[in-house]
Amino acid sequence: MEREILERLLVGNNEASLAALAALRCDGSHVVWAGTTSAESLALVYGRRLRHTLRRGIETTNLARTVELLGRHQQPVRLGQIRAADGSWTFMLFLTEDGSRLIACTGVRRAHV
Repeated sequence: MEREILERLLVGNNEASLAALAALRCDGSHVVWAGTTSAESLALVYGRRLRHTLRRGIETTNLARTVELLGRHQQPVRLGQIRAADGSWTFMLFLTEDGSRLIACTGVRRAHV
């Protein structure tokens, strides 16, 4: 997916999507994978990640809301990712099957190695 299309999808949605947009505009890398995954299975996976990050004190943005939105979404989901150029944050994008709309976006601060 082209960078410009992702930028349009991320504009003005929430704190996580705005941070992902900023990362993308500051030379962050991006990918949107072909194929889809069920929203239900993603809600379960990211629900576990939410509990893990809370237990470990890992900084996230919009993760609880993402789990909620995925749990309500009844259609297949296409996944994308944006990584900040400095590696400080990774953002996961959850798009409609055709990639025309952003369902949710969440970010996690990466530990420094």
